[in-house]
This record gives sequence, C-alpha cells and structure tokens, in this order.
Amino acid sequence: MSHRQVVTLLHETGHCLHHLFTEVDRPSIAGMAGTEWDAIELPSQLMEDFAWDREVLTGMSRHHVTGAPLPPALFERLIAARHFQAGLALLRQIEFAMFDLLLHLGTLGDDPMTVMAAVRSEIAVVRPPSWHRFPHGFLHIFSGGYASGYYSYLWAEVLAADGFERFVEAGVVDRATGEAFRAEVLSRGATRPAAENFRAFRRRDADLTPLLVRRGLV
Repeated sequence: MSHRQVVTLLHETGHCLHHLFTEVDRPSIAGMAGTEWDAIELPSQLMEDFAWDREVLTGMSRHHVTGAPLPPALFERLIAARHFQAGLALLRQIEFAMFDLLLHLGTLGDDPMTVMAAVRSEIAVVRPPSWHRFPHGFLHIFSGGYASGYYSYLWAEVLAADGFERFVEAGVVDRATGEAFRAEVLSRGATRPAAENFRAFRRRDADLTPLLVRRGLV
C-alpha cells in the first residue's frame, strides 16, 4: 500500500468506528446518523493523523523488499510534501466554502460566475484564466450533498487537528485517550450536539492553532 492509501484506509476506518462504537439504540441518531454536518468528518480526519506520526508510521511500515524500517529522512520528505504550498491549499478551501455559502445565500445574485469572481477578488492569490468554469463542475454542492455545507470539511479538520493534539499530548498511542474519544465522541451519536461531544473530549472549545500546525503554517 502507498502512504496515500494508508491515509485513506485510516480515514474510512474513522467513519466505521463512528458506527461500530455507538451506544445509541435508535438508528436515526446512532453512529454518524443525525450528527451535524460540521463534525461528520471529525473521526475520519482525526484517524488520518496517525499516518503522519513518525512513531506510528514507522511501526506499521516496512520496506517492501528488504523489510527495513522507514528512514527518518524519508519521513521528513513525506512531511515536506504534505506542507508544500499549504497556505494556497488552505485558501482554496476557504474560497470554495465562501462561494458555496454566498451562492446559497443569494446576497450576490444567482450567477455562479459572478459570485465566484467576487469571492476570488477577496481571497484568491492565484487567479484562474477568464475562460475557467470551475463552478459548473463543483459537484459537491450541486449533487454531492454539501450544498451550503462545504465549509464543514475545513471546520471538521479544525476539530480533528485539535482532537489529535490530545493524543499527541498523551504520547499518541495512549489507551486512556482512545477510550475518552470513544466514550465522548464515537459512542454518543447525535444524542447531544457535536460541539458538546468535542468539548467533553477536549475539555475546552476548539482551538485553530493545531490546524495551522497540521498544515505546517505554524
């Protein structure tokens, strides 16, 4: 498996765990069901970070021919690739989220190209050519279920990065922290607001700093 495939496997495992560890016996609010869109990607994105931890990744991987452990220099190259142009990548997500919200609010009209141009004039560093028609193919918000909710990708990453920081503080592979995450987030379903689930696990409101650290911007 490539590293990208391992990240994807852990991401989908997070979704599975959200269902498997539920202690709610009403299907409409058990597991992921009924969870606010803002936090639906919290478990999945948090699990991804285990693939970016040196100790965990070294422990789970070997050279496919020699069986040698992951060299520190190669791990550093992985991190450098992850952080490459991270600022532009973050702005791109903000651009998409703002376009989605403003288009559905209708405050700038209903022409997607007009709305996108207004958003880009405020946010974008790199401007596409005039013939570019990205909004016409933005399937997430037209047929993918993320209409007026695309921002949740980035907000869930805020929660995931901050949530994983508790694992880091405890030594990453820490059973007690894992049990707390299971009890306060994975098992609860939608029996209480997702913000309360996170607050119970993290013992405070979400902090933006771990997201910036995750992307190499701090």
